Amino acid sequence: MILVRSLTFALAFYLYSLIYGLLMLPLLLGPRSWVTRALSWYGKGTTLLLRVICGIRVEVRGRENLPKGAALIAAKHQCMFDIFGSFAFLPDSCFVTKKELMWIPFLGWYVRKGGMIVVDRDAHASALRKLLADARDRFRHARQVVIFAEGTRKAPGAEPDYKPGIAALYRDLEMPVTPMALNTGVHWPKHGFMRYPGMIVFDILPPIPAGLKRGEFMRELESRIETATNALIAEGL
Repeated sequence: MILVRSLTFALAFYLYSLIYGLLMLPLLLGPRSWVTRALSWYGKGTTLLLRVICGIRVEVRGRENLPKGAALIAAKHQCMFDIFGSFAFLPDSCFVTKKELMWIPFLGWYVRKGGMIVVDRDAHASALRKLLADARDRFRHARQVVIFAEGTRKAPGAEPDYKPGIAALYRDLEMPVTPMALNTGVHWPKHGFMRYPGMIVFDILPPIPAGLKRGEFMRELESRIETATNALIAEGL
């Protein structure tokens, strides 16, 4: 049954994405807000497909910690639904994403029009300078900048590997950081098409205040995200 549901979801999801991507094309001629609003509805549609076809529900915990204006969010990353799902509940999210995605038809166009922060990971110092400059610009528009603290997807239970980009943003922008834990990889593995029923949870944690030293901040961020993520996985949702 899970295999049949997973295959059905894969077909429905890619068909939905293709049709939705085509319908969004006229929005490229309008303001940025049109695209980001459409991406929010795309995330809600994907969430609905998961529930109806796969028996996967989505819950957002810690909404009282959800930033409504300019904010810096450091999230765990286990699968691509981390992005789609977050679009559905963040007010005006802006993801830090890799340059390679820009070559994908439709997706790359909407990433650019939506004002996401695109980073060339091979550019090192210049990439970091661009990241900081772009983040300052997005904050002027009261957006929530979301960065995956490990830089790439990690399977549930994998050894954490937090990257320096979030520390640079924290230091340079002098802003609190809101950590976000999740268990998406339990139900939507980073490889393959199998989708396992249960409850996906996005857990928005209390913000880490500005002003900590780099080492202290990184230890606190990793501890909070990993502890909350492991707790979600242990719940067996």
